[in-house]
Amino acid sequence: MAYLEIANLNKSFPRAGAPPLEVLADLSTAVDEGALLSILGPSGCGKSTLLNIINGLDDATRGSVTLAGTRVTTQTRSNVKISVVFQQPRLLAWLTVRQNVALPLKEMGLQKDEIAFRTDRYLRLVGLEEFAEYFPLQLSGGMQQRVSLARGLAIEPDLLLADEPFSALDEFSARRLRQEFVRIWAETGKTILFVTHNIREAVFLSTRVLMITTRPASVHLEVDVDVPHMRHPDDDTLFALEKQITREFLQMEGEAVA
Repeated sequence: MAYLEIANLNKSFPRAGAPPLEVLADLSTAVDEGALLSILGPSGCGKSTLLNIINGLDDATRGSVTLAGTRVTTQTRSNVKISVVFQQPRLLAWLTVRQNVALPLKEMGLQKDEIAFRTDRYLRLVGLEEFAEYFPLQLSGGMQQRVSLARGLAIEPDLLLADEPFSALDEFSARRLRQEFVRIWAETGKTILFVTHNIREAVFLSTRVLMITTRPASVHLEVDVDVPHMRHPDDDTLFALEKQITREFLQMEGEAVA
């Protein structure tokens, strides 16, 4: 049995005076524990809605999500510990870097020694231990996003949901953070779902790419990325796969317009 199973997932939202807005349509996939799956699709296709259902923040209209053997709904969330890293860092400007990372640990009720240990560990993992007493506005955008990642990892989740975390960064910063992200995934062994609309990013990061269609979203393509980590961004095999997926993506968008 897969770690995460999504079976015939449908999601629609009611609209006053109009038919329901269909967002997901019979979407099915399975994810093994320890995988890094990129969910690739056009903007507005329902990727974030899918993450919300997996996280137990919203219910499917039909179909199911099963995580570590438990069916996930807003009423019956899995015992799996889930963390989310968003497109924006969402740091509190009046708290230091250390205090931002420690905040969810305090909410979990951990002891002070454990909070200090985890905060130091994950700031070191993202390479920001020297900036622990800085405030977010003293850091670059890329550094702020690394603080956000440290905060997400510090709760030591079983499943990390990353919702376009590098899309607001310049390409130089994003490329460097992708390499850091893969290194952290390799060191921690977490299962990660990484939402993106950047094909190059999806290919570089992932063990598998799941391409979903325009709304209402269903699975268009699933591709294994059989290139060992650590990878180089200019690897010819990755580039060939990127071209293949780009052709599929353009074909999918053309069919949607036709």
